Amino acid sequence: MWKVMIVEDEVFVRESVKELIRWEEMNFTLVAEAGDGLEALELMKKEPPDLVITDIMMPGMDGVELLKEARRAGMTSKFVMLTCIGDFEYMRQAMEYGASNYILKLSMSVNDLRETLSKINNELTLAKAKQPPDQTQHQHNAAAPERNISHPELNKILSYIEQNYDKDISVKSLARYVMMGENYVSALFKKKIGTTLIHYLHEVRVHRAIRYLLETDLTIHEIGQKVGFVNDNYFIKIFKRCTGTTPSQYRQNVK
Repeated sequence: MWKVMIVEDEVFVRESVKELIRWEEMNFTLVAEAGDGLEALELMKKEPPDLVITDIMMPGMDGVELLKEARRAGMTSKFVMLTCIGDFEYMRQAMEYGASNYILKLSMSVNDLRETLSKINNELTLAKAKQPPDQTQHQHNAAAPERNISHPELNKILSYIEQNYDKDISVKSLARYVMMGENYVSALFKKKIGTTLIHYLHEVRVHRAIRYLLETDLTIHEIGQKVGFVNDNYFIKIFKRCTGTTPSQYRQNVK
């Protein structure tokens, strides 16, 4: 089984991730956990795990710095980043340093985690199969060599979405923006980011909507318009899909 470390400063979130699924059924076993990047790095130096699931924003050493330090130390552990509101710049950095995927804590589900673990399991299995026999015997990790998955056009798309999420955006318009085919852009985005382009756009918009819900007295209609949803019903539908509740219920629950 592949060895997993969970790094998260919020104990509740850490416990939630641990209890969310049956890890052994996915060919993983939890071997370590840490409350910040510094603690995690020391544990990793003693026994590198095959997979690190880490929060991006943490005190002391955040998840991106942990990933960078692990790479500098020659560790090839897979990284999956747990992200929250406003973490998109950090997420881009993490992807550039070889993070395999990210999961939004706000809308994390069993399916999200199972799909991610299935992807990582396949990558690790393939990497192990490609290793020469002597390496397989003497190396603790079966992880793949570090990959540079930075992609200029993909970064342009991520930046464009973050800056223009309130505008009319489609796969077609983004493909035209980076001068690539629609099918290629869709496949590339899914492969590198781990979700569809439109689903990512929806999550960005919902995150911005949450800020308006918490920090302003704007109506649901006004907030929907500000984050790029021209139809109230569609805004409510997507918001509920991402958070499990409607915008009105979310605002009421928080207050």
